[in-house]
Amino acid sequence: MKYNSQRFIMDREQLNALNAEGCPACGGKFTLGEPVVLACGAWEGGPKVIHDNEAVFDRRNQSYVERKCYAARMASTPVNTGVSP
Repeated sequence: MKYNSQRFIMDREQLNALNAEGCPACGGKFTLGEPVVLACGAWEGGPKVIHDNEAVFDRRNQSYVERKCYAARMASTPVNTGVSP
């Protein structure tokens, strides 16, 4: 059962395909029936499937991002206070 194209429930076929590598965000294995997301992160290449709790939904980009990558991105982004210099 899929929630949307970026968030879904791990099924047997995906489990068999992805568990050899594991979750790129935490290194853990996936389990059947757990929620996962397709997210960008610090790894090379495009988005990968990671555990739902390892991701943050970035409303600005309408996509999931690995928590650590998102935190680093937010720390390096200047805050707009609305006050002109």
